[in-house]
Amino acid sequence: MTHIAPTESSAAALIARGMDSPATMLNLLKFRDIADYSHAPDLAPARPISGAAAYGIYEAAIAPLLKASGGEVLFAGEGGAWFIGPEAERWDRVLLVRQTSIASFLAFAQDSRAQAAGHHRTAALEDSRLLPLTAA
Repeated sequence: MTHIAPTESSAAALIARGMDSPATMLNLLKFRDIADYSHAPDLAPARPISGAAAYGIYEAAIAPLLKASGGEVLFAGEGGAWFIGPEAERWDRVLLVRQTSIASFLAFAQDSRAQAAGHHRTAALEDSRLLPLTAA
C-alpha cells in the first residue's frame, strides 16, 4: 500500500492533536522512475520525465507559497536504505519543513495554488510519509 495523500481520518486526527506551537514536518519521499501524470494529463510534459524531476517542478511552484505561509525548509537531503529498519525499504529524499502552526500548514495545503502544484507531487511520488513533529 502506498501513501501519497492524507485521508479524512488522518486529517481529523492531526487537527484533534491541537498543535498550536510550531511544527516540523518530517517528509520521506520515494520517487517514481518515470512521473505518472495520468491523473492530470494536461500538466504532463511533452516528453516523459523522472519522478525526481516532477518533484522539482512541484518544489519550484510551492516554495513561494510555503514562505508566504510562514513555513521554511530546514533540511533537504538524499535518503537511502535504513541503518536501522527494513532492509528492502528506501527513501529517495528526506525533508524537514517547519510551519508556524498546524493551522498555517492546513491553510497552506488548502491554497488552490498549492493544490494545483500538488499534481506534480502526485505524479512524482511512488510513496511517501509525512509525520508532524513538535518539540518535546
